[in-house]
Amino acid sequence: MRAPIGNFDEAHPATDRLDLLPAPVAAAVTADMLYVDTDPEKADTAVFVETYGADLLDASANCVVVAGKRGQDVTLAACLVLSTTRVDVNGVVRRHLGARKASFAAMDAATGATGMEYGGITPVGLPADWPLLIDAAVVEVPYLVIGSGARRGKLIVTGKALAALPGAVVLEGLGT
Repeated sequence: MRAPIGNFDEAHPATDRLDLLPAPVAAAVTADMLYVDTDPEKADTAVFVETYGADLLDASANCVVVAGKRGQDVTLAACLVLSTTRVDVNGVVRRHLGARKASFAAMDAATGATGMEYGGITPVGLPADWPLLIDAAVVEVPYLVIGSGARRGKLIVTGKALAALPGAVVLEGLGT
């Protein structure tokens, strides 16, 4: 099967590649999501786009884990923004979480809580009680490349499918 975006050798329904996905992602993917194999050494956005297609610059989204703190309470959440933008952690995220302080979660906390590899974290298969904050611009993109939960491989999904994920909240201005 050919991927609808990018220059990938082949694409497969993600449900046909469950053995390549971390357990929480494998449990959450649907047949509408595609899996493409990618080189983990070429996962960073600039190199990824150079390798797999210039059209991916505007069709890739990054998922990061943030920690919002208010007193002793810590709320972990995931944020999904286009790869050409950055997450507004100290503005939109902090306010939405009702936190006094927000920051990127430590690598060990992010990987431990998600069961995913750092650099491959995806909004698919996140813990059920987490907020998933999605920049409104992400939802407007017909097809996006996102992480697969591992450094090797990516998922291709529609922006609308991402907005329908559990815990998803679409926010204007999350990506700046």
